Amino acid sequence: MDREEILRRSRAEKEDEGNTFLENKGRRWGMVGFCAMTIVLLVFNLAAGQNSCSVLAMFWSYIALEAWAKYRVSRRHTFLTVAVLAAFSSLCFLACHVLEVLR
Repeated sequence: MDREEILRRSRAEKEDEGNTFLENKGRRWGMVGFCAMTIVLLVFNLAAGQNSCSVLAMFWSYIALEAWAKYRVSRRHTFLTVAVLAAFSSLCFLACHVLEVLR
């Protein structure tokens, strides 16, 4: 393949590596921010004597969906295991939150 053929195929893909890099970087920082906020809320709820089931349900659902997406791409069973366990944890914490609210 010559240089022009490579450039033509690259343009035909319509996927900019720079944009992909920025999206991945943004996702990583989003994950860091989400985990930091989760920790802050858990510590605050602990100090205030509040229940944290809703916070933990959201956290585990995020982990489950991220692991599921990674499994769909890589087919690594480790990601599938994490997705199933995290989804189960998320549903358990959601049930705890609902029961707490309805009490």
